[in-house]
Amino acid sequence: MKTVIAILLLPFCYGAAKALFLVLRNRGEGAEMVWVPLSAGAACWLVISLLLPKPLWLYVVGHELTHVLWTWAFGGRVKRFHANSQGGHVIVTKANFLVTLAPYFFPFYAVVVLLVFVVGDSIWHWTAYLVWFHLLLGAAYAFHVRLTWHALQTRQTDIAAQGYLFSGMIILLGNIGVLLIALPVFTVDVDLMTVLEWCLQGTIEVFVFFGGLI
Repeated sequence: MKTVIAILLLPFCYGAAKALFLVLRNRGEGAEMVWVPLSAGAACWLVISLLLPKPLWLYVVGHELTHVLWTWAFGGRVKRFHANSQGGHVIVTKANFLVTLAPYFFPFYAVVVLLVFVVGDSIWHWTAYLVWFHLLLGAAYAFHVRLTWHALQTRQTDIAAQGYLFSGMIILLGNIGVLLIALPVFTVDVDLMTVLEWCLQGTIEVFVFFGGLI
């Protein structure tokens, strides 16, 4: 059943990918003030990751904490938590495919950077440090992408349990979805409803194309 669902999700992946392309193309005025530090932060992290050992313990902690957060979001409880550089696991009372696969598309440390800045700005007015926020956000997101890609090079029980094709579709849609939500907020003059319309239009294009073939 999950294999069938994964195949049915392919048109939605195309629609989301096309919407992401349109979002990137429709950057608003002054977007460079955001893109430059974001890109610089990502580049700095990639260089550091090539020169120094990978901080696997930090990644695993974020991975397992993501399971915890999504378990709580669905009303579950955490009975056991374990994480070290060799791996980790959590035992929860409620799980589903989103709880299982969330660490592969939810950028935990990028969200932490965002929350810290939002709280700090509301208390101490950190607007003057906005460029440093974007720099750290870029580095945190690059950390998520780089270490997630590294983790996917090995057998992941989370993915094996859900099926590789189904997991791949959910991870792809999840990562694109995060960008479709975040980029309009930071860098472009596009509202969320427009983004959703672009996703729907791209998805319909696929169905119309195959309908024409039939």
